[in-house]
Amino acid sequence: MPDVEYRTDTPVTTAQFTALLNASSLGERRPVDDPDCIAGMLDNADLTVSAWAGGRLVGVARSVTDFHYACYLSDLAVDRAWQGRGIGRRLLALTRDGLGPRCRVFLIAAPGADSYYEHIGLTRQPRCWVLTRDDALSS
Repeated sequence: MPDVEYRTDTPVTTAQFTALLNASSLGERRPVDDPDCIAGMLDNADLTVSAWAGGRLVGVARSVTDFHYACYLSDLAVDRAWQGRGIGRRLLALTRDGLGPRCRVFLIAAPGADSYYEHIGLTRQPRCWVLTRDDALSS
């Protein structure tokens, strides 16, 4: 297999990102059938770290952040064929390296990924709240 090259803020096309999501477990939980939404996800990310092998996208960490206090790691995806090689850990490390010294990384784990995040050193937090477009806010 070719060596993996890591890049920060290198443009990723919607086709490349969609193919990677489908080749990882995230394709089941992302709007891969909505290219406009995928394009918006890519265009509005503040920090994107990618992994490339032989010119092919094999991993990505896509974040929304203020770079000083909070970084929300929206997607950490590695092609199933490339998993187990430390790519996800390296993408996360490079994401952290791109942030300020007080900035913390937050993420919501995909089902079944808890053991992975614990294994690489993240700390579990008990609270997360979600508001969807259809949820009503009570008064």
